[in-house]
Amino acid sequence: MIAASDLPRMVFGCGNFGGMGSSPAMRSHGDAREQALALLDYARGLGIARFDTANTYGGGASERFLGEWLARQDAGWRAGAHVATKVGNPHGCPPGERPLSRAQVAFHLDESLRRLGLERIGLYYLHEFDPAMPLEEPLGALDRALAAGKIAAFGVSNASLGDVAAVARLAGIGPFRAAFTHVQNEFSLLVQRDLADVIPRAAEFGLAYAAFSPLAGGLLTGKYWPGEAAASGTRLAAAPDHYGPLLTSQAFAAIDALTRQAEADGVTTAAAALRFVLDTPGVTELIVAPRTLGQFDAYGFG
Repeated sequence: MIAASDLPRMVFGCGNFGGMGSSPAMRSHGDAREQALALLDYARGLGIARFDTANTYGGGASERFLGEWLARQDAGWRAGAHVATKVGNPHGCPPGERPLSRAQVAFHLDESLRRLGLERIGLYYLHEFDPAMPLEEPLGALDRALAAGKIAAFGVSNASLGDVAAVARLAGIGPFRAAFTHVQNEFSLLVQRDLADVIPRAAEFGLAYAAFSPLAGGLLTGKYWPGEAAASGTRLAAAPDHYGPLLTSQAFAAIDALTRQAEADGVTTAAAALRFVLDTPGVTELIVAPRTLGQFDAYGFG
């Protein structure tokens, strides 16, 4: 179960608003505005005050929905809420440009601020790394954004240990290095590659580690079984190429063991999967993205 003491570590992921993630092909699979606003209301009622989105989620709809909802909240609560967004996904980059060029970072930052209705973003992530773009360029853009008061801190996502170390080295010392606070990567019972290096080293770099996709696209809810087609409307049915590599005999054996343990503990498989991530040493924050109010209960909230 999610205890009251866990709530400061919980981040509501808005990646399903207006589409599943950043791909234009997934726009028809996302949560509509009304559903997004209802989910945000419920999350606040549970005590969640941290939110994660990106400039490309739903083609910008995710930031718009979140911004509309934030504007409806009372000023006192809104002042204590924490919003993270991202820049650098190729789907947000026009032809002929690089996603992390100085101009693209500056442009998308201003667009994110406008959509979110904020004067400053609490945490601004480099969404993906671009091998064709020297890191000095996006870091320079972030340094200027920090100096201008448009962001309070920055982080990296989908990052290897080498990526993290390179950013830390180039950030140098002083206020800009102090503003490098987070790494956000995929981590779950089925995807544990960061246990070998990124998670244990994050604290050495002074970074919080935020885990996304803790349910492995829904696989760790127990709703998929070997040899059975994914139901229409599920994430696996919508994006089989992304989640297909996880459909191994070893994965289903791990899911079966998790389900049996969850039943013995009197919790759902999903709640047990989230507990695994929360209890992993070095994991600081957990991003969850329920799509129905009932899923909050299944995840162990309440």
